[in-house]
Amino acid sequence: MKYLFVVQGEGRGHFTQALSLKSMLEKNGHEVVAVLVGCSAKRTLPDFFTRKIENEVIQFQSPNFLPTPKGKQSPLIISILYNVLLLPVYISSLLTIRRAIKTYEPDVVVNFYELMCGATYGIFNPKPPMINVAHQYYFLTPDFRYTGENKKQFRLLNFYSRLTALNAYKILALSFRRENSLYYGNITIVPPLLREEVLRKEITSGDYIHGYMLNSGYAKELAAWSTENPDQPLHFFWDKKNVQKTESLTPALTMHQLSDILFLEKMAGCKAYATTGGFESVCEAMYMQKPVLMVPTHIEQECNVIDAISSGAGVAANEFDLDLLLGFVPQYTRSQEFRSWTQNAESFFLFELTRLEYEESNIFATL
Repeated sequence: MKYLFVVQGEGRGHFTQALSLKSMLEKNGHEVVAVLVGCSAKRTLPDFFTRKIENEVIQFQSPNFLPTPKGKQSPLIISILYNVLLLPVYISSLLTIRRAIKTYEPDVVVNFYELMCGATYGIFNPKPPMINVAHQYYFLTPDFRYTGENKKQFRLLNFYSRLTALNAYKILALSFRRENSLYYGNITIVPPLLREEVLRKEITSGDYIHGYMLNSGYAKELAAWSTENPDQPLHFFWDKKNVQKTESLTPALTMHQLSDILFLEKMAGCKAYATTGGFESVCEAMYMQKPVLMVPTHIEQECNVIDAISSGAGVAANEFDLDLLLGFVPQYTRSQEFRSWTQNAESFFLFELTRLEYEESNIFATL
């Protein structure tokens, strides 16, 4: 079968999920004929993705969370209003996606949580079925309980998720754990999509803290903490523009541009991991059995964190409180459940992406 990928370009997770799924499909005789990525002026396309995807990447403009001037929290309402002003640009993006589908004639379009792809299907409803893949769809199921205070933003997030899945044939909701029921209407609970490099990585325990930040504004906090704790090595990754591949903000704090190989090497050898709450890297840390500090930057990551904590991943804070993380390290309990669940991903995805004959139903009928 032939597949066309449409990937949301915010953060790192959707990129690595696309790489993992492409590898699974090709290993089993299928073909990814085209890859489209929704980008914004605030982000750059990671080099590891363009190098490993081995397809020409077609980019188009897409809505993204808008960082504050400090580069930290991402206010959802302001982001929505900002993106409304760019509607003429986004109309062009819809036409780009529609044209690519007509040109490459895929059997299936796989949408990694890209709003413009959902809108394309909502407006034009192209012939190939669209299958959506993301952890965010798990929040639409009864298994997830939002315990935070931003209930209005949580409802907006779920509304956004529905928009990405307009006229979707089926939805695959990535989950930290196997639930009692795997099916909710057209939503199926599936394991995380981790790459072979993660599954095969040799795990050690070093003396440094590894980290990733979606927004660069937290770097000043890290530098201040590092100055007060000069004996604790720190290796953090970011996607900040116009900086060197490696920068030393303090003698103990090294900032790295996103690098596929180096990121996993640092993850496999660290004693703990700190991140801004993205799903994918938390999964990688859980698979490698590393305690995690999570600092959510918007409602989507807040939900990730709530879910991850309930799965035993680690602790959460409003800032990069590395003292909290270091205090949690002795309390962390390693578990094999997540590793076993994740190792079944290939069979789940091959089954769901190639079984297209069942009767379509209302996506959200049971939710």
